[in-house]
Amino acid sequence: MLCIANALEAQLREAMQRAFPEVDALLDPQLAPASKPEFGDFQANGALPLAKPLKQAPRQIAGAIVEALQADPAFTALCLEPQIAGPGFINLTIRPECLAAEVSARLGDPRLGVPAVQNDAAVVVDFSSPNIAKEMHVGHLRSTIIGDSLARVLEFRGHRVLRLNHVGDWGTQFGMLITHLKQVAPETLNTADAVDLGDLVAFYREAKKRFDDDDAFQTMSREEVVKLQGGDPVSLKAWGLLCDQSRREFQKIYDRLDIRLSERGESFYNPYLAPVLSGLKEAGLLVTDDGAECVFLEGVNGKDGKPLPVIVRKSDGGFNYATTDLAAIRYRFAPASDGDGARRVIYVTDAGQANHFAGVFQVAKRANWIPEDGRLEHVPFGLVQGEDGKKLKTRSGDTVRLRDLLDEAVERAEADLRRRLEEEEREEDESFVEHVAGTVGLAAVKYADLSQNRITNYQFSFDRMLALQGNTAPYLLYAVVRIAGIARKGGDLEAEAGMLQFSEPQEWALVRELLKFDAVIAEVEEELLPNRLCSYLFELSQVFNRFYDQVPVLKAEGKSLASRLALCRLTADTLKSGLGLLGIATLERM
Repeated sequence: MLCIANALEAQLREAMQRAFPEVDALLDPQLAPASKPEFGDFQANGALPLAKPLKQAPRQIAGAIVEALQADPAFTALCLEPQIAGPGFINLTIRPECLAAEVSARLGDPRLGVPAVQNDAAVVVDFSSPNIAKEMHVGHLRSTIIGDSLARVLEFRGHRVLRLNHVGDWGTQFGMLITHLKQVAPETLNTADAVDLGDLVAFYREAKKRFDDDDAFQTMSREEVVKLQGGDPVSLKAWGLLCDQSRREFQKIYDRLDIRLSERGESFYNPYLAPVLSGLKEAGLLVTDDGAECVFLEGVNGKDGKPLPVIVRKSDGGFNYATTDLAAIRYRFAPASDGDGARRVIYVTDAGQANHFAGVFQVAKRANWIPEDGRLEHVPFGLVQGEDGKKLKTRSGDTVRLRDLLDEAVERAEADLRRRLEEEEREEDESFVEHVAGTVGLAAVKYADLSQNRITNYQFSFDRMLALQGNTAPYLLYAVVRIAGIARKGGDLEAEAGMLQFSEPQEWALVRELLKFDAVIAEVEEELLPNRLCSYLFELSQVFNRFYDQVPVLKAEGKSLASRLALCRLTADTLKSGLGLLGIATLERM
């Protein structure tokens, strides 16, 4: 409906200009989708704000706009006669033949009516970002799948997306880990795979405790960081081995979740850290305070009422996260010869980092490192909670490992499937069970997260996310399966439909829902809220199921059969495409 809406808005604006040229600067059609089906397809509310400057009643103004619209052949070819409602709302209904033509145009169109952008500039999506020497936990799930979904939507729109994994492979944690391992397990620093990731995590915990409790160890760790940042070969070799060990474990998770990423960790920006300082100095922003070099923020004060600093070099000479993030911003927006040439940079991290990024973004803007047409955005998300409303943890109180959570989701999906097969007295081979359980289990986890407004916390529940009813992945997957069942029973979904003909209310409801897909994609692209796509796919599944239950498909004949099969095909294509943009695979049978 997006192209129809754009055409309609242009026609409305032209009609308003013809009717009221004297207030041209104030004209705004205020076109929006109708709030209820009985109001048509769209509502234009632009008459109401003109009442005061024109000194006329809104209904009178609306009447003049409608008269001008009716004189436009392009409008009358697109819409039925407009209706004026209430104080001056203009209700607009698209001609049925135009809606049917839109459905025809989308059949067989891999883009399903979504236009491709014409833009060579890169869009950076920075997501996942686990830390080396730590296992991925449930907290990484949100960043990983939200970021992946946004990247898929932007790619679908035609953007050149750089999927960057800004792993924590630099800084203080390495100083303390390498220092600890030199003393307790030196073989791990010169021999590949001398220890598995689980043991490495245990060593990290020991190192962190020593760092917090032992001043001498803390000093040695900071010195190790400076050596690493300075390129010491012994430190670099140890660091490389630790990174490789973690990287292989991360990749197992990414492969399982079908996530594509290009790793570019904190270490990548090490050569660009010193230029950050010189750039800030040239911009007149750098201040030395208590031995540290920093930039004081504008409009952001601490408890003492003084401006808060963003420290870019600590008093011991070491750099920190803020320095690295500033170097990354600078590199990402720099022209392609010196950087990524991006015009939009998106960070997908938890809401707890909002203040950090707000400070870093301000510094980058004041240093003029963001082009005039550049967009720098933080995409925050809330916590994953247990059903008790508290942070999701294991029974022992530990953070839930991501691989354990995914394993349990698949195991529960398999148990549900086996129980259903027994109840239905169906026999399926083990490969079928394994494939369906794996697909449904992972889909359920992804969809349960993505269907929530990312800004809020959400409660994790295997029972809810695996349910066949409600706003769940299994419910959406089952709609696709239903359509595949029509094909198995003899319905030719690929047949040429010719001129489509619809007569039943359920058919028209499905037509209108299908045609919303392009507008939803545009909204997700702009607002970066995957739950909007989830809500649309759930509504589409509901509308399709009502159509399926109330309108015979295979029992229909002639044009009715062809038209209904065409609706089934477009529904399946839209659901598959939409779920694919969420990183969710579909099934032919469940």
